[in-house]
Amino acid sequence: MATFLYKLGRTAFRRRRLVALLWVALLAIAGVGAATAPAATSSSFSIPGTEAQRAFDLLEERFPGAGADGATARVVFKAPDGGKMTDAAPKAVVEETVAALKSGSDQIVSVTDPYTAQAVSRDGSTAYVSVAYKVNAMELTDETREALEQAGHAAQGKGLTVEVGGDALQTMPETGTGEIIGVVIAGFVLVITFGSLVAAGLPLLTAIIGVGIGVSAITALANVLDLGTTTSTLAMMIGLAVGIDYALFIVSRYRSELADGRDKEEAAGRATGTAGSAVVFAGLTVVIALVGLAVVNIPMLTKMGFAAAGTVVIAVLIALTLIPALLGFAGDKVIGRKQRKGLADAAKDGKPNAGTRWARFVLRRPLFVLLAGVLGLGAIAVPAASLEMGLPDDGVKPVSATERRAYDLLSEGFGPGFNGPLLVVVDGDKATADRTVSTIQKLDGIAAVTPATPNKAGDAAMITVIPKDRPSSGATETLVHDIRDATGDDVLVTGATAMNIDFSEKMNDALVPYLALVVGLAFVLLTVVFRSVLVPLKAALGFLLSVVAALGAVVAVFQWGWLGSLFGVEQTGPIMSMMPIFMVGVVFGLAMDYEVFLVTRMREAYVHGERPGEAIVTGFRHSARVVTAAAVIMIAVFSGFIGMSDQMIKMIGFGLAVAVLFDAFVVRMAIVPAVLALLGHKAWWLPKWLDRALPNVDVEGESLAAHDTAAPAKPDLAKV
Repeated sequence: MATFLYKLGRTAFRRRRLVALLWVALLAIAGVGAATAPAATSSSFSIPGTEAQRAFDLLEERFPGAGADGATARVVFKAPDGGKMTDAAPKAVVEETVAALKSGSDQIVSVTDPYTAQAVSRDGSTAYVSVAYKVNAMELTDETREALEQAGHAAQGKGLTVEVGGDALQTMPETGTGEIIGVVIAGFVLVITFGSLVAAGLPLLTAIIGVGIGVSAITALANVLDLGTTTSTLAMMIGLAVGIDYALFIVSRYRSELADGRDKEEAAGRATGTAGSAVVFAGLTVVIALVGLAVVNIPMLTKMGFAAAGTVVIAVLIALTLIPALLGFAGDKVIGRKQRKGLADAAKDGKPNAGTRWARFVLRRPLFVLLAGVLGLGAIAVPAASLEMGLPDDGVKPVSATERRAYDLLSEGFGPGFNGPLLVVVDGDKATADRTVSTIQKLDGIAAVTPATPNKAGDAAMITVIPKDRPSSGATETLVHDIRDATGDDVLVTGATAMNIDFSEKMNDALVPYLALVVGLAFVLLTVVFRSVLVPLKAALGFLLSVVAALGAVVAVFQWGWLGSLFGVEQTGPIMSMMPIFMVGVVFGLAMDYEVFLVTRMREAYVHGERPGEAIVTGFRHSARVVTAAAVIMIAVFSGFIGMSDQMIKMIGFGLAVAVLFDAFVVRMAIVPAVLALLGHKAWWLPKWLDRALPNVDVEGESLAAHDTAAPAKPDLAKV
């Protein structure tokens, strides 16, 4: 592989104008496709194999047009102190609001009048209007949401307290600001790392081109492949991350080859043949992690994973072709003047860099460093044993949000269970439905049960059950299971709350198979790369340790409330059920990037004759600075999302930031060299039968020795 990539890099360097033109043309074609494609609609959300999904399918069949699986909203009214919602003036305002809502959008199925639907609290202080829509929240148009908000604002100005809740206001959070901040921070870090604006600009430019092609292609194909409007979010985040990383690795190796005295074309070829090999296998591990999301069997996640994997493939191809081409255009400018002088001075006095000094420290005290790293992460991981997964409800949103205030008003006026009613679907006649109502009324944890509402054919009915506790509570989850256990197979429980419970359980059940698939395939891949059994095993165990520690930190902050005020957590609750799998998929890819780039350089030095300890020092001398820069960039990008008001986005940003922090600086920079130092030659042991069976991919570039026509002379770095 190294020889093929070496030739590819030299070809791209020589024919840089053609290569650059091809990538610009691809970007233009993808951009035109995205601009001319029909506007994407949100893909349908389904959870195959769950009772809640079967109930929705039955409702669609027996209650056509009822919008049972559509979005809902509640406009909550509270009378002034001393007044009641049954008074003439408040009642007139509510009736005007109901009329405005009915005429506000053709996506509305029904709008209930609180005075006929018994939606006025016992003390008369609070009332609510329920709005049902034909489509789910992601498919609502902006005009529909605006009509809902305007109806609430109009009533608010007439002396009543009015808040709007429900999932109808749910939209995908805007992440553009976070991405822009991440790119700016990445630019600063790259300038500091390389000491050259040109060298710093190359990874940013190529990453943006790769993300532009990937996201534009997703947008262009959104309607054809039912990708929806949310699929590009993960692709953009992952594509930007790996695009910067991969380009950073190759540019850094190119500068190193120049420092060793090779001419520019040869340096580009060798950088692509060595660092490029690491990029290929690092990219494969990311693709495995993203494509592996298919095991969860949730179509939306599968599509997101495949789309993001495609963007990663584009990032790899750009790193292998466009980066060498741009290096040809950049010339000597990839090394800044101050950097040249610093390299020249370092070459004269032999002063070790920070990576070398740290590696030597670890070699002197490997057992101490190993124990400190493992015990430290182990202590942080302890809260993960108390992990409670679910989907946070409106009660965890900031009090500045109207959804949170509507949630609180409903809880005060009717009880917390009114924020998450359960929908029970009976596949049977009215007598069966009536018996089901009687059975449910005998269960604990119920605030109210409505009479059964049959369909026109009389062969199915709907029952609404109001729990006593809030939607995300353990008591409500228990109630859902109790209803399912107490009734027969012809009774199904669904609704947003039941769907969230089933979604959480499905994600929890898929976690172990997903981990086994991703870590297992990556273990095989890394065994081929490093030609070792212990190095991939250490890489996988280290990753698991960092992820569990990150989950422990997430539980401590968002579930227990430790340091919650520091991160803007106003209300604790369950950890988002997608969080563990999402963290595994994203962090695994980034962790293997750092592992492959750092340890490949050690393996390269070891294969070329250095002793194990010397190889560790060599790997850190050449790679520690680059890996540190890549990790700092990712931490900064993910940390930018902590400041967002949405609890789930805040949680994702925090979890990914601390996971990268733990994995890059504790596992890869401390535990990895400590383990390799303790193992010595045994770290690179591979059974002879396995050595013969495995293909030799030559990531270290050993075959490139044949392309050396003469030993390179050390350059005058001040003139490079």
